[in-house]
Amino acid sequence: MKATCVPYCSLQSVKGLLLHCGPSMWNWLRLVKDSVSEKTIGLMRMQFWRKAVEDMFCDNPPHQPVAMELWKEKNLDDKAYRSIRELETYAENTQSSLLYLTLEVLGVKDVHADHAASHIGKAQGIVTCLRATPYHSSRRQVFLPMDVCVQHGVSQEDFLRRNQDKNVRDVVYDIASQAHLHLKHARSFHSRVPAEAFPAFLQTVSLEDYLKKIQRVDFDIFHPSLQQKNTLLPLSLYIQSWRKRY
Repeated sequence: MKATCVPYCSLQSVKGLLLHCGPSMWNWLRLVKDSVSEKTIGLMRMQFWRKAVEDMFCDNPPHQPVAMELWKEKNLDDKAYRSIRELETYAENTQSSLLYLTLEVLGVKDVHADHAASHIGKAQGIVTCLRATPYHSSRRQVFLPMDVCVQHGVSQEDFLRRNQDKNVRDVVYDIASQAHLHLKHARSFHSRVPAEAFPAFLQTVSLEDYLKKIQRVDFDIFHPSLQQKNTLLPLSLYIQSWRKRY
């Protein structure tokens, strides 16, 4: 795979992956906007596939033919990212692409919204790579960017052994900081992004929640609290939606 009980697919882009695994799925996604009478229904369908791809990378694909094929595809490429840039490119080609599709469903065609979606998608890819690390290490797999690990003298074995030394935490800090930077850039477009695009970007609430939690535990990626659900997250989502912010 490529790092995630949550990035999504990989190939050159979501389009490339969907065409590779089945033109019918790509055509279906392209037709979502035209085949629904309400935006909410279209968003629900997009969310289904976003969750489906997330589950595929947790090795728990939904019982849906195209999803099963995508799951088989991702297992052909189980290796770590060579660099943080490769992880960002992967996230841009997958998670950001899903956001672009969501914006299209919402009828939003705006360059600033696209820029925000690009950064949010990259932040999502990085965060999900971090969040999935405990799961992957339990399966003796590590997908964190190798260039950051090498910079701090950390090996994959350190993560497999759940080492909590400072240099291991420094790796996590650097990767998490990159996600935070992308969130900051995305929010810098807030005043120029049409309000109609905000529902597509509410995932920033959960991303920021994880980044704050990992900071509180001094970037111990294996801390048990990081695996606990935030019961106040729905309220935070509601507040951000009501404030028309992301």
